[in-house]
Amino acid sequence: MMDYNYPLDYTWSTKDIIDVMSLYNAVEKAYEEGISKTDFLNAYRKFKNVVGTKSEEKQIDKEFQDDSEDSIYEVFKASQENDWIKL
Repeated sequence: MMDYNYPLDYTWSTKDIIDVMSLYNAVEKAYEEGISKTDFLNAYRKFKNVVGTKSEEKQIDKEFQDDSEDSIYEVFKASQENDWIKL
């Protein structure tokens, strides 16, 4: 398992951090072993409740991708076309 520096905002509540981390974990799972569309989209919806704007989402995705080489956007895009996501 890799040691990543996840993009987190210190103003988020503990619940918000857990929800954002759940998305990061779902994205990693999509790259490493695969994840169901339902599981990914559930994590993504919770993430969107924390990260309200598209620009903030893009910034977080870029930071996450720079560190992990995994893309939230690419997994989301794959979820629109497949019931099982494996990148």
